[in-house]
Amino acid sequence: MVSTAAAQRRALFLFALTLAITGTRFATQSWAAGAFAIGKCGAYGQAYDFGGEAAARAAALKQCKGDCTAVTMKRACASLSIDMKNPCGPYGYAVKPHISGSLNEATRKCYEFGGKECVIRAWACDAKG
Repeated sequence: MVSTAAAQRRALFLFALTLAITGTRFATQSWAAGAFAIGKCGAYGQAYDFGGEAAARAAALKQCKGDCTAVTMKRACASLSIDMKNPCGPYGYAVKPHISGSLNEATRKCYEFGGKECVIRAWACDAKG
């Protein structure tokens, strides 16, 4: 038979463990917003692990030179592929749950839009992307 004191210690331990796991999950989820800004001629900006999408978008746009467009990512990866023969020409970008999918899709889109020698210019992952 288990004593009352031992049962109380186990219950207290399980309660503390539950609080710790919940706190870790909350911290990871609250800092899981990112953005990737894409501009002309290979310009880009990136921001990851921000508290909100608006702050991440503003930070990415601030890094990007010129007229840029921002896409947000939440627990994902974004990448940009440009044509090395013509850096101001065709490009492709993608946001996917994993880096491999993001890199492949961005390169595929660059070729699809007329690129001849498409290469990855930049990439970023947010949280567990």
